[in-house]
Amino acid sequence: MPKTLTAREILDRLVAFPTVSRDTNLPLIDWVEGYLADQGIASTRVPSPCGAKAHLFAQVGPDVPGGVIVSGHTDVVPVDGQDWTTDPWQVTERDGRLYGRGTCDMKGFVALAIAAMVKARGMDLKRPLQLALSYDEEVGCMAVVDLIRVMADDLSRAEAVIVGEPTSMQVVTGHKGGTGYRVHMRGFEVHSSILHRGVSAVMEAARLIQWANDRNAENARAAPGPLAAAFDPPWTTLHVGTIAGGTAHNITAKDCHFVLSFRVVPGEDPDAWCAAFESEAARLETAMKAIRPEAAIHLDRYFALPPLRPEQDGRAEELARRLSGDNGSHVVSYGTEGGQFQLQGYSTVVCGPGDIAQAHQPDEFIEIAQMQAGAAFLDRLISELCKP
Repeated sequence: MPKTLTAREILDRLVAFPTVSRDTNLPLIDWVEGYLADQGIASTRVPSPCGAKAHLFAQVGPDVPGGVIVSGHTDVVPVDGQDWTTDPWQVTERDGRLYGRGTCDMKGFVALAIAAMVKARGMDLKRPLQLALSYDEEVGCMAVVDLIRVMADDLSRAEAVIVGEPTSMQVVTGHKGGTGYRVHMRGFEVHSSILHRGVSAVMEAARLIQWANDRNAENARAAPGPLAAAFDPPWTTLHVGTIAGGTAHNITAKDCHFVLSFRVVPGEDPDAWCAAFESEAARLETAMKAIRPEAAIHLDRYFALPPLRPEQDGRAEELARRLSGDNGSHVVSYGTEGGQFQLQGYSTVVCGPGDIAQAHQPDEFIEIAQMQAGAAFLDRLISELCKP
């Protein structure tokens, strides 16, 4: 008879798969699919368009409306350039902590959710427990839309979604939305002694980035709206994290590339921010072309993440508060796939083990006590689903 693994044993196996977003997650999906099958649980893949990745979903209990989805992502961020003191692809236990890439964000919750599915299969569920595992959360939360749509078509409608991102088991009812652009500034090279005859892609990029700085300053000065007031910071932020361009100190740069992202507070329209940015880019491009018609600005809007909005009398919030005992008011500035579930009509909250401060860090870890708290939460969820 196949062995039933503990959540810790499942976590060991999940972390061993280096599912960095730029790479495939199929070996992990293969393992989860096989393990669930060994435990008598059928699952369904939703392949990526290129076939290199896949979502996975499964259900235990009766196929009736009113169940609960537990959702997690399988991808992790890179370890490149980080100073790890442990092997990032092996769980290391030390001082009450489990170290490894993804232990906190968010293979810890995924391991707990898989263990809960196996446990729930042997229970007298009156409503189903549904598992949703996605890819590419770390690069924009866009791919999960395909998973949500297939689950909505293939399974009875769940009444609540719990996204297990690390919240220290607090019930998070709102987060910022986001969108981002890959920006390519195209200049014209001349010797820097006659820079007025050329167009420096780097210096023109600086103008566009300064526009973002100015918007940040304006937003910080403005009084926050009622939905934004609970956030830290309570305003929309614009950020450039990487930039590259130019060939030499005495040549006007022909090319410059950077990524600009927005974290938009609920109550503001991400598309309106995009329109403002695109308008400023068009204005700047016109000025660049007046010097050299070859100059250009190319914008690639590569993700759009909806915010998670606090719900009035939301079923997911009521359920998660009852299971966790948390009655505080919590919103976060980072994004999750919760906004995509909510946009598709699901009542959604974010609640999972671990501290977001550990996510993406070298020597990422999750406290064993948090894993225990997450397991207890899911045990109570299973009991809830057994009630008539």
